[in-house]
Amino acid sequence: MSKKLIACTAAAAVVGTFAFAGTAVARDQIRVVGSSTVYPFTTAVAEQFGKSGTGKTPVVESTGTGGGLKLFCAGVGPDHPDMANASRAIKKSEYEDCQKNGVKDIVELKVGFDGIVIANAKDGPALNLTQDQVFRALAKEIAGPDGKLIANPNKTWKDVDASLPDEKIEVLGPPPTSGTRDAFLELVMEKGAEKSDALKAIKEDDKKNKTKNFEKIWKSVREDGAWIDAGENDNLIVQKLEANPKAVGVFGYSFLEENTAKIKGATIGGIEANFDNIAGGKYPVSRPLFVYVKKAHVGVIPGIKEFVAEYISEKAMGEEGYLSKKGLIPLPSDEAAKTAKTGADLASMSGPSS
Repeated sequence: MSKKLIACTAAAAVVGTFAFAGTAVARDQIRVVGSSTVYPFTTAVAEQFGKSGTGKTPVVESTGTGGGLKLFCAGVGPDHPDMANASRAIKKSEYEDCQKNGVKDIVELKVGFDGIVIANAKDGPALNLTQDQVFRALAKEIAGPDGKLIANPNKTWKDVDASLPDEKIEVLGPPPTSGTRDAFLELVMEKGAEKSDALKAIKEDDKKNKTKNFEKIWKSVREDGAWIDAGENDNLIVQKLEANPKAVGVFGYSFLEENTAKIKGATIGGIEANFDNIAGGKYPVSRPLFVYVKKAHVGVIPGIKEFVAEYISEKAMGEEGYLSKKGLIPLPSDEAAKTAKTGADLASMSGPSS
């Protein structure tokens, strides 16, 4: 390589570095995207951070987990978000996209737990559901009397089970880009599908033949109006439930906690969705919540390290912290200590487990 080419390459690298740094100075606010479930918690931390005078209040956007991680993994630089909220762990495919686009060092912070609730208006019918009943209400296909798959014929909750209300099945739920949707499918629909002997046989057949027919069944929700993709705005779902007492909504526990005057949660397997049951591991539909940090932006976009420190502090994430008052279920002490150390060290994750 000629000396002239080497000089030009070095100059381009320097210009690129200063271009990022120069633009970053113009963006003096942290930008966070992602999960609508984690949004109120990160917003609360952002407000506290802004009030402290440490830096400008971060901009937090509710884009859904999948949409947020897509933006987060798109690249490094001030045009890309610094952090991503997620109501599930980052997927292997998403992590690989990050790596491909130069987002090499990612800090994963587990910040607490949340329950997924099935809720309706205060004056709507009481719902005492099982995962099996929810699957048979919402799956695109279910096992018929002869064990063969049929298009879901159930029009009312009473069609699913005689003990349930004689009301039309109308469920407002999160879209495919939502981490809440992913968790709902895994924690409710998959578990419900496993209660069917015919579907369990399909699952066993998949293991032998290395196929994914069972997975396709529990991941496919109805498209005939019984399930309605209601967008990433969980507050809007709450408003729609209040206006239509016969409809049912699926969202994170924190939104139930904030709207107890308007809506009520169904029991799942006889267990009520409340703080104590989720924290104690009794409520069957709960999941961990995460915040991901782009390490390349630390020290370039002002305040990221200090914002992380506020997030992982005892006054925020602790049992008596201000986030628990907003509905976040605190981590057990050993897990909280791990998160605190990861956040303090800004230790990069090695990669997702699945």
